[in-house]
Amino acid sequence: MKIFTERCIIRNFRLEDAKDLYEVLSDEEVMKYVEPVFDMEKTVDFIKTAGLCEPPLIYAVELKKTGKVIGHLIFHSYKNNDCEIGWILNRNYWGKGIADELTKRLIEYSKTLDIRSLVIECDENQSASRHIAEKNGFAYEGKTDDLEIYRLIL
Repeated sequence: MKIFTERCIIRNFRLEDAKDLYEVLSDEEVMKYVEPVFDMEKTVDFIKTAGLCEPPLIYAVELKKTGKVIGHLIFHSYKNNDCEIGWILNRNYWGKGIADELTKRLIEYSKTLDIRSLVIECDENQSASRHIAEKNGFAYEGKTDDLEIYRLIL
């Protein structure tokens, strides 16, 4: 996959991306509502098992200007013809509209595929994720396993 947004490239991961991704996944603030921070070994394993599998579950988010990987995008089958989307970004890029930009582009891209709906799962304390979901037309569907579920019918 290679999808372009105004500032980013969504692309398949490469093992060489581990250093940049480790910078993101080792940050306690970034991982606060996700899971415990990663060490380098876990980051490499995550790329191998979730990014280099077929089909991938995650994709690299590369900043066009610098070529730096600033996080990863979740985009994979959820249930039936649904796909889960999400993002985990380097804290230095929070509040700049990048997650919203990625979400809008994934909605456009998904409409070209045989996808019935998109789902965003987030911790109830992730107000930024909830805001992006609601801003892009996702409706609150309920909670499961302590995660809030938002859905957009395409």
